[in-house]
Amino acid sequence: MSDKRNSVYAERLSRLIQAETISTYNQTDKTKFYRFHDILREMFPSLFAVCSFEDFDGSFMMKWKGNTDGQPVMFMNHHDVVEVTGEWKHPPFSGAIADGKVWGRGTLDTKGGLWAMLQAADELAAERFIPKRDIYFVSACTEECDGSGADAISDELVRRGIRFHMVLDEGGMILEEPIGGAKGTYAMIGVGEKGCADLKFIARSSGGHASTPGKDTPLVRLGKFMAEVEKKNLFEAKISPTVAKTFSSVAESMSGPLKFILANSRLFAPLLKVVMPSVSSAGNAMLRTTLAFTMASGSEGTNVLPQEAWVVGNMRFSPHQGGKSSIEEITRLAEKFNIETEVLDPGMDSGVTDYNSAQFKLIEKAVDAVFQGVRTAPWIMTGASDSRYMCRVSDHCVRFAPFLMKDEQVESIHGINEYVAVESLAPAVDFYRYVIKEV
Repeated sequence: MSDKRNSVYAERLSRLIQAETISTYNQTDKTKFYRFHDILREMFPSLFAVCSFEDFDGSFMMKWKGNTDGQPVMFMNHHDVVEVTGEWKHPPFSGAIADGKVWGRGTLDTKGGLWAMLQAADELAAERFIPKRDIYFVSACTEECDGSGADAISDELVRRGIRFHMVLDEGGMILEEPIGGAKGTYAMIGVGEKGCADLKFIARSSGGHASTPGKDTPLVRLGKFMAEVEKKNLFEAKISPTVAKTFSSVAESMSGPLKFILANSRLFAPLLKVVMPSVSSAGNAMLRTTLAFTMASGSEGTNVLPQEAWVVGNMRFSPHQGGKSSIEEITRLAEKFNIETEVLDPGMDSGVTDYNSAQFKLIEKAVDAVFQGVRTAPWIMTGASDSRYMCRVSDHCVRFAPFLMKDEQVESIHGINEYVAVESLAPAVDFYRYVIKEV
């Protein structure tokens, strides 16, 4: 039966993948997103029959009326995707079903999750199920660029005075060996996320000819600055209660000294702060703010010293240090090299859901009910999601997508050859069915 379901589900998801929904900054023509909405209406008629629908310039919010006055619940997954580059095994918008996989841009990020949550809700609506609470379905067409869709929807919900019992968005997935040495399969349930800021670092001079260079020209100062950032542990490292729980959870499937150390991470915090960068880049990113340099510019001539040179850094600031403090810290360092800091985007801080809360426990129960032998662990996401805006309307934003991921799939997100395994589709629907019925 599950094989037949998966086969049908694969065809349905394939249809969504075939609709190209690349989003870009300053995009004014939203026609393709409205066409995508029409496809959803055709595919999920039972759900649309019981839901109201509101458009937010290509993003949307649906409401399914429940039979109690309890706080509502929100399910989220965006329908825009990033651009396509490189050579793919199957065309990125073919939705090809081959080798037991559905291929294409968005299968994981996050049309797969959007399809699974709407499929589950549509099946329940067809069965005349009525939820206990009002259920909102939110999907933005701007998550991969400026986040304006979710921002606008959350602003409207604040204006209406609506608060949510729980928000469930994309985020952590089911991973094998999530941290090096953890020989187990874990559902990494996101309980918070690092903020994302973009900073521009500018070095100036009077310029000149390359034949008579002086000392500490703009590019040299920028180089020294970047080397210092990489060498120095500039930002505060902290084993928060959530991170300690993550480490103790994955330690259950480890062996050797690291098992004992991670199981007692707060006791060994000084050691972990030093060794974690060499053990796991993902683990290290959970401990502190990070800064990655992504863009650069100097002069336009090979023999010209630049009057102005700059680099752009993408900062992911930790919940414990926050955006303001992290930006102030890097600004002070830049000043030592006579470099100006321009904040292109300050990002925003978001809350952290308690892993002892009923909301987190519900997701754990759903994982246990659907995915046999899979352990759970809370996780602070290093990437950004639209749910950061929903922290305005809920104290419990949980970030999890019910798909088992191989390393190659993790690398395919925003890369090439993105796919989801056909056999994982029915369990994903069952996960959302469980949460909708039990919440």
